[in-house]
Amino acid sequence: MSGFGNHFSSEALPDALPKNQNSPQKCSYGLYAEQLSGTAFTVDRKNNKRSWLYRILPSVSHKPFTKITEKTGLVSQFSDTNNVSYIPNQFRWSPFEKADSSQNINFIDGLHTLAGAGDSSIRNGLAIHIYNANHDMVDTAFYNSDGDFLIVPQEGRLDITTEFGRIMVSPCEIVVIPHGIKFAVNLPDGPSRGYVLEVFVGHFELPELGAIGANGLANPRDFLTPTAFYEEKTNCDYTIVNKYVGQLFSVKQNHSPFDVVAWHGNYVPYKYDLNNFNVIGSISYDHIDPSIFTVLTCKSAFPGTAIADFVVFPPRWAVQEHTFRPPYFHRNCMSEFMGLIKGKYDAKAEGFLPGGASLHNHMTPHGPDTPTFEKASNEELKPARVAENSMGI
Repeated sequence: MSGFGNHFSSEALPDALPKNQNSPQKCSYGLYAEQLSGTAFTVDRKNNKRSWLYRILPSVSHKPFTKITEKTGLVSQFSDTNNVSYIPNQFRWSPFEKADSSQNINFIDGLHTLAGAGDSSIRNGLAIHIYNANHDMVDTAFYNSDGDFLIVPQEGRLDITTEFGRIMVSPCEIVVIPHGIKFAVNLPDGPSRGYVLEVFVGHFELPELGAIGANGLANPRDFLTPTAFYEEKTNCDYTIVNKYVGQLFSVKQNHSPFDVVAWHGNYVPYKYDLNNFNVIGSISYDHIDPSIFTVLTCKSAFPGTAIADFVVFPPRWAVQEHTFRPPYFHRNCMSEFMGLIKGKYDAKAEGFLPGGASLHNHMTPHGPDTPTFEKASNEELKPARVAENSMGI
């Protein structure tokens, strides 16, 4: 189903959705009605997010939670400031090593935290992770109590089962799993590697267009939400892993969490193809600020300032006159974390490779490398295709 922020309705069996109400005395097929709230009940209507799920068994049917104590990729450094290292240096990571083929490493085991700011315990800030996985999540699901996950596969597709349905996500696509929604990741192409942006407060939105007008950037119609899918799986040993205040807990239950036969609402997972991004740029001289590349934003309490902006640098035309065309030298109040899905980034001719990353913390100067600067300062300025066969984030 296409559209961003829509109120959707979906059912895998006819008449599984109640008519004209949310919580009937008895649901069709003996299902249980369960509301999933992504905002406070009293949030204004335009920002209220919630969905009603009609499932074979209620989510509350599980044993007590236990803390996972063995070493995992996800650590509590963003809720415990003693574990955070602060340094203003520019960082660049080579492509992250793939998961050890001698071990079965699923999506959860393969998560490793690189950077972040804020505190998940007070629901403010963000974290940035990478994942390296080579094994399916067998009878295992995951949900995040700390925030929304925006997942960017760089290599290998992700076959994601959610409570709302199934989503296939390829490199150059992204998927957003709002906090609290259970999901499991299978790997149809074998090992997969990618990036994860986690926000601790609010939810991702489309940026305002302002003077751009009614159209451009990411179009709402290009965001896709799955239709209902369920599995009737009981008398099994199912593990649910929960990320809660930066720590991992597990709980056992005897049924699949993906037993939602029908649902309706606007609190949903969704995916987007970055190739559909409609780039806006200068057709005279100088640069427009990189905010024009924003796909999704997570707003803060301060108007015009985001917790995080998710930005894409896709193939595009450069036609500016009298202009140094690659990204210029700059310092700014935002920290910038970059990844490369494929190709070459136009500001870094050497050393920045697909599957790697860079971090420029706030007010630390950064800009193009020397070969890029020399070439761009002396080349003939004519219409040129930038970032051909490339995709940076």
